[in-house]
Amino acid sequence: MTEYTDEEKRILAYLRDSVSRGEEYFRAKNIAEAIGLSAKQVGSRLPTLAEKAEEVDIEKWGRARSTTWRVELP
Repeated sequence: MTEYTDEEKRILAYLRDSVSRGEEYFRAKNIAEAIGLSAKQVGSRLPTLAEKAEEVDIEKWGRARSTTWRVELP
């Protein structure tokens, strides 16, 4: 079983909930605002979660002003 920090758990819970409601694309800034973290805290954890998360599939999708992440349930 994968171990997550409290912040990673909060991010994953938000992503699972949002994906189950039909959302698919996310930016760290928007996730951070929703769960009370900084965009930097979220943005630094998303690449790690993309590699180790089993509950959701996280993929770096595009980069304009900030990185967009595509998230879906496996």
